[in-house]
Amino acid sequence: MHDADVLVVGGGPVGLAAGLMAARSGRSAVVLEPRDGPIDKACGEGLMPGAVAALGRLGVDPSGVPLTGIRYLAGSRTAQADFRDGPGRGVRRTTLHAALRAAVDAAGVAVLPLAADELSQTEDGVRVTTREPGRRPGPVVTARHVIAADGLHSPTRRALGLDATATGPARYGLRRHHLLAPWSDHVEVHWGPDAEAYVTPVAPDLVGVALLSRRRAGYDVLLAGFPALRARLDAADRPPTDVRGAGPLRQRARRRVQGRVLLVGDASGYVDALTGEGIALGLAQAAEAVAAITAGRPEDYERGWRRASWRYTVLTEGLVRATRPAWARRAVVPAARAVPGVFAGAVHELGRVR
Repeated sequence: MHDADVLVVGGGPVGLAAGLMAARSGRSAVVLEPRDGPIDKACGEGLMPGAVAALGRLGVDPSGVPLTGIRYLAGSRTAQADFRDGPGRGVRRTTLHAALRAAVDAAGVAVLPLAADELSQTEDGVRVTTREPGRRPGPVVTARHVIAADGLHSPTRRALGLDATATGPARYGLRRHHLLAPWSDHVEVHWGPDAEAYVTPVAPDLVGVALLSRRRAGYDVLLAGFPALRARLDAADRPPTDVRGAGPLRQRARRRVQGRVLLVGDASGYVDALTGEGIALGLAQAAEAVAAITAGRPEDYERGWRRASWRYTVLTEGLVRATRPAWARRAVVPAARAVPGVFAGAVHELGRVR
C-alpha cells in the first residue's frame, strides 16, 4: 500500500495545480511543501489568457486586474496589440497561491509541511524520505508516482542526474511592487540597451515591475536605464516593496521522465521569462503529466511535455537569440511598428486559449 497515488514535490502554483488535477482525475494526491503560507517569488505576475482559462477549468478564479494585451516601449516609440481570445489577468503571486491552496484544501488533497530528501524507486512505486523545517528527519512517504514541481533549481532534477548544461548567456530577474494606481490595462515591456522592464498592474493601487537582464546588478541600477519609467514610479506616495530575485533563468533537463518520477514547471527546464508564459506553460505540463499517469503510461509524458512546450520554446528561444545584440534590441519596437500585423499575430499566439 502507498500513502498516495501521486506525490507532488513542491507546493507552488504548478505543484498545487498538479495535485488538484490528480485528485480530479480520481487519484489520491499528497503535496510536500515545507514553506508556510502563500509563497512569494520573483515573478512577472501576468497571467496570459490561456492560464486564466486553465485555472477556470480547475474552478480557481484569483482576484486581479484584467490585461487586454501587450505594449512594447523604447523611449517615445510604442507598439501595442491586444489579446484576441479574451483578457489575461495581473495577479499577485501570493493571491494566486492562496486561491490554488484553497481549491486543493477543498478537494481533500493533503499538503504536508515537509521537504523531499531522497527518492528511491521500485517496480510499483517511489519511496521518499523527508525532512521537517529545521532539517529534522521526517517520515517516509510512498506513492505510485511522483510529480516534481520544485522549481528552477530543482533538487529532484539534480538528484536524479537529469541536469543538463544550459548554453547561452545567463539572464537574471528582479521584481518589485510599487504602490500607485496602474496607468494601463496592458503589460508594458520597456526595452533598454541591456535589460527589459515588465510593468504589470496587479491591483487597483499596485503595479509590479520585473527587470530581466544579463547584468547582475541591483534593481535601482537596472531601473536607471529606463528614466521615464523610473520618474513615473518615483511619483508613488508610498515606498516600494522589497526586491525579489531569480536566476540564472535558463535551465535544461536531459529528459522529463525517469521511471515513475515526472518533472513539471520550471523543474522540467526553462528558457526565459521574456514571453510571460511561465504559469500557463506549467499548468499545461501538469495536465500532460497527470494524463500520462492516469493512462498508466508515465513514459508518454515526455511526448506530452514536448507537445505542451514546443510553442513556448520556439517563440522564447527565438526572441532571446534575436535580441542579444544591442543593435537588435534597438530595432525591436521600430520593427513591431513597421509590421503591426506580425506583432499582433505574435501577441495572439501568446494569448491563445487552448
